[in-house]
Amino acid sequence: MAQKVLITGGAGFLGSHLADELLARGYRVLVLDNLDPQVHGPQPKRPDYLDADVELIAGDVRDRGMVRHALRGVDAVYHFAAAVGVGQSMYEVVHYTDVNNRGTAVLLEALIEQPVERLVVASSMSLYGEGLYRTPTGALRTVGERTLDQLRRADWDWRAEDATPLAPVPTPESKAPALASVYALSKFDQERMCLMIGRAYHIPTVAMRFFNAYGPRQALSNPYTGVLAIFASRLLNANRPTIFEDGCQRRDFVSVYDIARACRLALETPAAAGEVFNVGSGNAYTVREIAQRIAYVLGREDLEPEITGKYRAGDIRHCFADIAKARSVLGFEPQVSIDAGLTELAAWLEGQAAVDRVAQASAELAARGLTV
Repeated sequence: MAQKVLITGGAGFLGSHLADELLARGYRVLVLDNLDPQVHGPQPKRPDYLDADVELIAGDVRDRGMVRHALRGVDAVYHFAAAVGVGQSMYEVVHYTDVNNRGTAVLLEALIEQPVERLVVASSMSLYGEGLYRTPTGALRTVGERTLDQLRRADWDWRAEDATPLAPVPTPESKAPALASVYALSKFDQERMCLMIGRAYHIPTVAMRFFNAYGPRQALSNPYTGVLAIFASRLLNANRPTIFEDGCQRRDFVSVYDIARACRLALETPAAAGEVFNVGSGNAYTVREIAQRIAYVLGREDLEPEITGKYRAGDIRHCFADIAKARSVLGFEPQVSIDAGLTELAAWLEGQAAVDRVAQASAELAARGLTV
């Protein structure tokens, strides 16, 4: 079994929780992270939440020499380093492609020279585009992208030929990708490159498709991070959460603790090699419901969500996880309920400072014609 593990991007939200999970199981953990100011603030430093037993190398995954140095003596690698955000990726195209695609390529060339016992790459539910649907007759259907004409009419849902709405169902790993944003394209590229090089060079590789993660340590001042952190930032600044479309779009919200455990299982389960797994809660919630729930646990029920009726380029209507494969192969079972997870998140949020940059981010998208 691997003893020393490298986590690229490991000083961030997901990576730091994974580090905790691995340390608790007796692994030694090394982190390579560039401490991006958008995530860690204008004067980046080692995060206080990063366990003292984690060895931190401040460096960029695109730096060949730094990556080769970090790989020395390492038995396994988790590749979490990435620029994150659907909306921002649609105008910072070079940055997202450079960090996500080229960064992965640099890491993989280093791994060809210095192979490890296992590589686990963080992928994303965003590569599915729309989730899977069922017709009124019971047939499963995949859909493409909604037309601008449909969106301008605020007709948000997918419909059958007789105009009956299609019913969203859990999305399995077998659904073909439908890449609706530069971010989704880059995550698919990360996933496929890792699996491809892993197969060619006999490096057992696993891809984990994360759904909407939430929990302590989220970057509250990053307006392109997870939707729950964005809602929390708004509420902490006495502002109403802003929701695109009608708020009835459905997502799968999964605790960061469950994600960390699933990732450890991907390292320790021999049968996981070469496979792709959804990592979600297996439940679906509307975005409006989540906004109301986080407002409730923060004691700000007075701040009702603002439903904008606008569409953002790259967004999809419904997508939530079928986690049967992770259950079967990894033995993964979500343990944190949405109520328990939000209650803990609220406790952590007490005393946290958040700069609300949502209006600024929305203005950036609108100025580029990326909202309808």
